[in-house]
Amino acid sequence: MEPVLISGEWRQAEPSGSFRAVNPATTELLAREYPVSSWADCDAALAAAESASAQLATQPPAILADFLEDYARRLDDGAAAICEQAQLETALAVKPRLLEVEMPRTARQLRLAAAAARDGSWRLATIDTANNLRSGYGSLGPVVIFGPNNFPLAFNGISGGDFAAAIAAGNPVIAKANPSHPRTTQLLAVHARHAAASVGLPGGTVQLLYRTSKDDGTRLVQDDRVGAVAFTGSRAAGLVLKAAADKVGKPVYVELSSVNPVFLLPKAVRDGQANLADELTNSCLLGTGQFCTCPNLFVLFAGDDADTFLLAIKSRFESRPAGVLLSARVLETLHRSVESLRQAGAELMTGGRPIEQAGFSFQNTLLRVSGGQFLMSADELQTEAFGNATLAVVVNSIEQAVQVAEKIEGSLTGSIYSATDGSDDAIYNAIAPVLRRRVGRLLNDKMPTGVAVSPAMNHGGPFPATGHPGFTAVGIPASIRRFAMLECYDNVRPTRLPPWLQDASPNGTMWRSIDGAWIQGPVTRA
Repeated sequence: MEPVLISGEWRQAEPSGSFRAVNPATTELLAREYPVSSWADCDAALAAAESASAQLATQPPAILADFLEDYARRLDDGAAAICEQAQLETALAVKPRLLEVEMPRTARQLRLAAAAARDGSWRLATIDTANNLRSGYGSLGPVVIFGPNNFPLAFNGISGGDFAAAIAAGNPVIAKANPSHPRTTQLLAVHARHAAASVGLPGGTVQLLYRTSKDDGTRLVQDDRVGAVAFTGSRAAGLVLKAAADKVGKPVYVELSSVNPVFLLPKAVRDGQANLADELTNSCLLGTGQFCTCPNLFVLFAGDDADTFLLAIKSRFESRPAGVLLSARVLETLHRSVESLRQAGAELMTGGRPIEQAGFSFQNTLLRVSGGQFLMSADELQTEAFGNATLAVVVNSIEQAVQVAEKIEGSLTGSIYSATDGSDDAIYNAIAPVLRRRVGRLLNDKMPTGVAVSPAMNHGGPFPATGHPGFTAVGIPASIRRFAMLECYDNVRPTRLPPWLQDASPNGTMWRSIDGAWIQGPVTRA
């Protein structure tokens, strides 16, 4: 039985059961056995995290930055072995996906979080000298992070964006591995532990549990010692955790599901048939459709151009090899979702069935429905099909396209392709304001599957894309503030203030609002 990481040490778990990962490409069980931790493990991790939280409150931010940078260096050095293991557990390609794209992104996120922690401007420090009031964002307490199955590195609970943001805010992390890739997560945790020890962080700063029972998971997120919860995964599981956290008033940040609609306006389709069909196909099937931003739905205007375009998409879907899905559960859920779409009135144009082969695989699937049918069953026709399936909605007018936009559920992204000569602008101007309110990121003439690691990125959106439309999971420094609390100091003596609210600038680079002006220098009085 593989050990868990608690209080800086690998120790044998007190399990209530065990599990093994599966190779999705072969459906074979992998050799290592991992514990389903009992409440005793959870309690021990919480105690260590609570102790670490108190110690971190007195540590300078530079130590957290040193940890994140050291961790990133260790991931650079250990990338090959980690990516080979991730390939074994997820069937994602080592090159280019894991080694050349996802691992560099993971290390970059850690380095960006380190820079933000060192600089401190993320705190939005605000000083009112006339009233002797000072405020800004400080650490919140232990953060429990549930990682997803589709990004084993860049969104992993012990290395991904949530982890980097929580640490940069000064919080210890209890990572809950995704059971699809436990060994990959364990290898990441080995490097995290060494990096934490090398800079002298408390043992409870970085901890790892592989799995818990449903009841213990609920109990974990409700515990008084937890400051916040982050979850990326299925809507069903996420809503259970969200309900548990909401019940006790716990901040919880969930990424649940997203149809990511793409509106293809008439002249854009007419002008760019082949290129646009390639772009849409590539986006729908990227990672076997297992990106949270893959288009599950696209909208066309009825006519000969739309019919020709749909046949082009059908041909491309049929000519592309179907990829491997992440797990048996993903395969079963995808099949069930496609059947639900058909029962709601969608016509199957191609695909629709599991593939009888060694791995978890499903036919590339394209469905079609009229705009009128969509409006009659909008909820059912937005059943998330996580995988290589998408639905075409063919509308008959601008008014119907706007009505479809009005029915789109909260999504991470929404895209509109329009002609470059302005001939689609009237349609764009009717759709865009409606779509804007339903998506976190609005794109023009671009597919949604790229999520840049940029301070300006919003990887969030209205429910059910996420649990709160005001926050992003990607984009430092904004993502850090999810795991922080607003602290206010009223007439507190100068020596008792945290360094970032004292008169002297803590480092010469941190931006602070002082009497209404954003400056990097010290507090000065007339």
